[in-house]
Amino acid sequence: MHITHPFAPIYNSESKILILGTIPSVKSREVSFYYGHPQNRFWHLLSMVFNEPIEDNEEAKISFLLNHKIALFDVLKSCDITSSSDSSIKNPIPNDFTDIINNSHIDTIFTTGKKAYDLYNKYCYPKTNIKAILLPSPSPANCKFSIEELSTYYKIIKEKINN
Repeated sequence: MHITHPFAPIYNSESKILILGTIPSVKSREVSFYYGHPQNRFWHLLSMVFNEPIEDNEEAKISFLLNHKIALFDVLKSCDITSSSDSSIKNPIPNDFTDIINNSHIDTIFTTGKKAYDLYNKYCYPKTNIKAILLPSPSPANCKFSIEELSTYYKIIKEKINN
């Protein structure tokens, strides 16, 4: 199935870091928002890292991100993909991050998962010249890490914002 990214990036002029996934999952596309699968641990991880609850609605999540100077988007503008399987991605077309970077204070980019990291490095890094930091995927499919183990990786987000 050919997918075109359905959401706008979340950022403002105060954003200091950019977190990139690969492309929205089936469930995220159904609910029309990032990391929309109820078992995805992304929002819970951010809540743990900042020791702050995040209400389960789009407005609260956007406010949380912007209040913490976090921008959120995905590496790919479009691709062919089977279900939500990153390993099935073919014909990737990357997003252009020029406006986001030029209209913010972003100096650090994180990717949530190896596929996002590899695609960013291949297609985006040559244009942004900002090295990506690989974070483990918060997907429920990544059962290799407990939420506590993931949080030890994700705490770098707060450290980078506070630098």
